[in-house]
Amino acid sequence: MQVDLDVEGGQVADWPRFQRASLHGRRLRWKVLALGSAAGVAWVLAFFIGLFSPLSLWPALLVGQGAGLLVLLAGLQSAGWIAQWRSQALAPPTDHLASAEPAVVELGWYERLLERLGARWTGLLTHIGAPALWLAGWAVLVLVSLAQVWNLALPAANLGTSASVGAVLSLLLAFGLLVFERQLAQQPAVEWPEAQALAQLARVPIIVLVLGALCLLFAAETSVWPARLAVLMAVLPGLVAAELLLRAVLSLFSPCRDTVEPTLLGRSVIADLLRWPPQPLLALQHELHNRFGIDLRQIWAFSYMRRAFLPVLAVVALVGWLLTGVHEVPLQERGIYERFGKPVEVFGPGLHVGLPWPWGRVLAVENGVVHELASSVADTRAPTDVVPAEGPAPAVANRLWDASHVNDKSQVIASRRAEQESFQIVNMDVRFVYRIGLTDAAALAATYNSADVPTLIRSTASRVLVHEFASRTLDGLLGADRVSLADEIGRAVQADLQALDSGVEILATVVEAIHPPAGAANAYHAVQAAQIGAQALISRERGAAAEQTNQAQLQASVALDQARAGARETDASAQAADLRFDADRKAYATAGHAFVLERYLGQLSQGLGNAKLLILDHRLGGSGNAPTIDLRTFTLPADPVSPRNPVLPGAAH
Repeated sequence: MQVDLDVEGGQVADWPRFQRASLHGRRLRWKVLALGSAAGVAWVLAFFIGLFSPLSLWPALLVGQGAGLLVLLAGLQSAGWIAQWRSQALAPPTDHLASAEPAVVELGWYERLLERLGARWTGLLTHIGAPALWLAGWAVLVLVSLAQVWNLALPAANLGTSASVGAVLSLLLAFGLLVFERQLAQQPAVEWPEAQALAQLARVPIIVLVLGALCLLFAAETSVWPARLAVLMAVLPGLVAAELLLRAVLSLFSPCRDTVEPTLLGRSVIADLLRWPPQPLLALQHELHNRFGIDLRQIWAFSYMRRAFLPVLAVVALVGWLLTGVHEVPLQERGIYERFGKPVEVFGPGLHVGLPWPWGRVLAVENGVVHELASSVADTRAPTDVVPAEGPAPAVANRLWDASHVNDKSQVIASRRAEQESFQIVNMDVRFVYRIGLTDAAALAATYNSADVPTLIRSTASRVLVHEFASRTLDGLLGADRVSLADEIGRAVQADLQALDSGVEILATVVEAIHPPAGAANAYHAVQAAQIGAQALISRERGAAAEQTNQAQLQASVALDQARAGARETDASAQAADLRFDADRKAYATAGHAFVLERYLGQLSQGLGNAKLLILDHRLGGSGNAPTIDLRTFTLPADPVSPRNPVLPGAAH
């Protein structure tokens, strides 16, 4: 019950809660400082870790734990304001009047405007009150900080030794808060009325710290739930902070008197639910009675509902149990109706009525749904990066065989080279398009004869592929055999599935790719380059040999032609000489010495045709004196020579 100092001002000194108010205030101030320091350290660490590792588990966990501490800090500070009011009620301050009046200072229009605005803001803040402002500020800070680190897509990670250290510190802090909570829970209501509400509020950071320690202890690269729990555990302090903010806002509409004992603003209905066994309706009833004065126990409707609750609940449970016999089968499914565990009928799409559970139940079976299954299992643990539509193609879109693909499966095939039998390894991507048979027998067989239809198809296909590829070569797979390979594999897999009575129907078999292993790509490229180089060298040598052969043939042909031409020319010359000799012989026989002289003169003229001649008359010199021959060469004189006495070059005098 609130105390009015104007009415009961003289009696408060005898009440325990007023007597221990100063002690409670000092304890609360130390607790507020400790919690604020712990929350500040947690948030500073979260800030620095978030700068270097945004996707780490630590920022979300530290901010969530700091939010839980700040929620308790807000409640303790709100209780501290009440303890301060009670301390002041025991020793109210005395008013001291000023002895002298302040001097009147003439202010300008700007100073008067600032003073008027300041007075208005001061009056508004006084009306709101410091407890409501601080409570709203802490609540907004908690909500904003939690919104900054909210990310349910955090990846799993192994935190190492730091996780163990963090878990130990969280548990130690939780143990300290648990001791504080037990102390508050044992406080009598007459000495500290707010202790029970603060004890309930202290359970919020205790739960958050324990959950954070569990996240750190079980954090691993293969476990995603610790990261999800580290983010989701912040929901509890977030809800409490939202409730505290709402209480701070609603407190503005409550009358505030300085002489009336204030109530605790930093209490939470959500925190009051953290008890065992949970009693949400009782807590709501107490809150309505204490806050608004509404006593639900005096309303006959609620009394009637309490008496009729069990019969109504039994009827509702009975009707709900009977409705378990009504089954709705979707359009893309069929239902196998089991009566006392025995399959009786196959239901089509629609509503069907049978015995309620557990006497009758319906097992769902696909109705014509077509699936595609690869012959190898893809690694689903690998993270898939989201690639924008305008960006470069992802690595999984690379269909070249020099890159590994998740659906490729290695297979051993036959090989025969140089009259030697061996084997080769190829990668293949074979896919099967299948569905559950449309008949009732196929639905029953797929449900009761196969525990996992995709695994059955994949294992059967693996056995068939081993058998089919064992007798084939690479040239055949890449050539004519590839056309009929898909049909043969599909027929063989369908035959094995029918022999197992699996109820599966293979609609199509697609051979996506057959190529050498990706690891042999570089070696295969080197082999191709060597083959190309060898073929180029062979072609170059063949060209050189052909050039030399043609050159030899040309030289031989030229020599042969020259020999034939020389022989023909020699033969013609011989024939011409024979003809000339025969003509000369006939001419000599006819003309005699005249022909010989004529021939001599002709040969002489022919021989002396280009020679420089000096003709001398044998009559020169006379009386036996031979002429003198001067072989020197003289230039003609400048004066003309008499025609009667000519001088010839090289003439003898």
